[in-house]
Amino acid sequence: MTSNPYPLGLRLHGRRVVVVGGGAVATRRVPALLDAGADVLLVAPELTPALRARVDAGRLHWVSRRFVPEDLDGAWLVQVAVDDPIAAASVSAVAAERRIFCVRADDRTAATAWTPAVTRHGPVTVAVLGGGDPRRAMTVRDAIRDLLAVRLAPDGAAPTPGGPDASTGTTAGPQAGRVALVGAGPGDPELITVKGWRLLTEADVVVADRLVPGLLLDELRPDVELVDASKIPYGPSRAQEEINQILVDRALAGAFVVRLKGGDPYVFGRGGEELLACAAAGVPVTVVPGVTSSIAAPAAAGIPVTHRGVAHEFTVVSGHLAPDAPASLVRWDALAGLHGTLVILMGLKNLAAITATLIAHGRPPQTPAAVVQEATTGTQRVLRSTLGEVAADLRAADLRPPAVVVVGDVVNALDG
Repeated sequence: MTSNPYPLGLRLHGRRVVVVGGGAVATRRVPALLDAGADVLLVAPELTPALRARVDAGRLHWVSRRFVPEDLDGAWLVQVAVDDPIAAASVSAVAAERRIFCVRADDRTAATAWTPAVTRHGPVTVAVLGGGDPRRAMTVRDAIRDLLAVRLAPDGAAPTPGGPDASTGTTAGPQAGRVALVGAGPGDPELITVKGWRLLTEADVVVADRLVPGLLLDELRPDVELVDASKIPYGPSRAQEEINQILVDRALAGAFVVRLKGGDPYVFGRGGEELLACAAAGVPVTVVPGVTSSIAAPAAAGIPVTHRGVAHEFTVVSGHLAPDAPASLVRWDALAGLHGTLVILMGLKNLAAITATLIAHGRPPQTPAAVVQEATTGTQRVLRSTLGEVAADLRAADLRPPAVVVVGDVVNALDG
């Protein structure tokens, strides 16, 4: 007789959880563990760029080698995220000896714990177990999520989320042999659009950037191919041409591919290049706009990019190149003469040169400035300063990407 599993909500805050494996499965599962506040130890010879970024940011611990029994010292839970059954069995055997619950990605029947299909709606978390059938669990989970998210129209009818596709004349619904460029928003997984989430649940392949909210990946179907296209600044990356080819190849093979991008696909997201590559190959593309961090990050920090009587315009600019770089297309001298708000993305490395250039061309050094790190997430940090001091204050505060810089009187517009 097969026993039903006993459902529990694990309170993992501050408790050690060991994840064995550093590939796509770990990339999908680690964000939910971090969201629960777990003290995550990652054991793997190599990591995906997305996981490496979390290590570099101090979010988790990593030992670069294969598993040894001592890795489970002090552990409350272990997640085996490898597809080698022999290696997985050796980890779960050690866990069983120590009476530590073990989740196995390779063999659910050999595991002592299962990862449910999860949906989150504000403070409500729904976890569904499908009797060992992941597809059944996902189907029920998605139905529950639709019920939680439904918004009744004035006549009492429940509208279809997302409505018609808005780019190539197609209509909503599962589509094969096509690509969707979906903006995932600035960091909070609930800030993806309804349409973006719906297409994500229909995808056969998801090609995800580093800045994609990790909890969205945790909700993918187990059979979805996850391609980690993380672009770590000044670190390991996939060439854009390779990403373009992945989109085209998977779509031409008949898959529905979602290119999931942080923020908006087009705001310094290189979505235009990806659309052109697909168009050249005859692959139809749907573009789903996303909430861009250029607006969301200031808003999350209590800074309106425009405000009556303070700023009548705002300019969004990339700071990934220094002002004196030959390849730079930005007229920093012209920006210095504006009175409105200046929002700088990807500008931390060059911030000292940028602020010096703005001041040299007339922007007052006492102009208010702010830096917002990891906006809309639980690890958001905000630094308030002035144009003349912000680069030095940034170094002292040890802020790091992803971060948005805001320059202008709007920084203090809502104070008091």
